[in-house]
Amino acid sequence: MVAPKSPWAPDRQDVIWIDCNPQAGREMRDMHPFVVLSPRAFNERTSLVIGLPMTTAEYNADNPFAVAVGMARGAKAGKTSYVLCHQPKSFDWRVRGASPHPLKRLADAPFAEIRAVLNQIVQLA
Repeated sequence: MVAPKSPWAPDRQDVIWIDCNPQAGREMRDMHPFVVLSPRAFNERTSLVIGLPMTTAEYNADNPFAVAVGMARGAKAGKTSYVLCHQPKSFDWRVRGASPHPLKRLADAPFAEIRAVLNQIVQLA
């Protein structure tokens, strides 16, 4: 007998939608794509997800802490998508109603670049 598929939970390297409100100062607000850094086991157990917000704001082209990860789709089609490595966040993904983003998952190369830029900031490795 095949075990039933467990309910969806975000996993490391996934791109999800998450509501960033409430926010303060220069923090992201509203619904945004979010790159997941934490592993699924952690996310399922704690209901928290650790990751980085994404944006198409063009001024990030000169931001040394923003990694370009390709072109946006949908309403923002034709704009470059940036991951903001200088804004790590944790959110309760269940309470905030997180859901899979159409990008589904970042490719290995941009995810490695994101980790390298984040490590320049937090210097964990």
